[in-house]
Amino acid sequence: MHESVNNIRHLRESRGWSRPTLAKLMNTSPQQIERLENGDRRLSAKWIDLAANAFAVLPADIITPLLKEHAPTSMPDDLPTRSIDAGETVEVTQLDLSLPMGSGATIDDYVEEEPRIFDLAYIRGFTRTPPARLRIARGVGDSMLPTLLPGDEVWIDSTQRILNQSDKIWAVSINGAAAIKRLRPLRDGRVLVMSDNKAIGDYEVGLEEILLGGRVIRFTRDM
Repeated sequence: MHESVNNIRHLRESRGWSRPTLAKLMNTSPQQIERLENGDRRLSAKWIDLAANAFAVLPADIITPLLKEHAPTSMPDDLPTRSIDAGETVEVTQLDLSLPMGSGATIDDYVEEEPRIFDLAYIRGFTRTPPARLRIARGVGDSMLPTLLPGDEVWIDSTQRILNQSDKIWAVSINGAAAIKRLRPLRDGRVLVMSDNKAIGDYEVGLEEILLGGRVIRFTRDM
């Protein structure tokens, strides 16, 4: 039994909600809710906001016990550190997309590697998305050659989870398997999954078969 590290379990049980009920309100999985309640997943600013919105409470109401016990001076994703050149640094989570997680998995269910530290000015050079909502992952497979090579780092904006832009590259779970693919919305709730590698054919899936983890907004490659 884990010691309570936040108010999520208390708020959920006080409302008589099951984990699947809360998971639906927070757009995640029941397994993810259990991890958050038990302290097995870091309670980032994103999760605090999602929980607060689901319970219709203030973000502070989610973490008040944690603040009393550990007395941190800032929210989990507010990193008041400074780099050598006095620039503000922030933490971005890196994911391992190499392992399928089963039907219904979302990008937040994938294994987190150690956080990466970046100068905020560097990130602000290509996006205004809050760092807590960004994810980094390595390219998976060769389906996106030559656009993406295996080992390329892709930056994923997890705030973009609605397929409203055609032919953009997305981090997506297709029937539980992670992929980096171009997606094109079609009629009648169908989606065309496209590979830049011409040796790999495109195919259609139903919108209900995919879960968007976010849009790929940048990739970097070692020379």
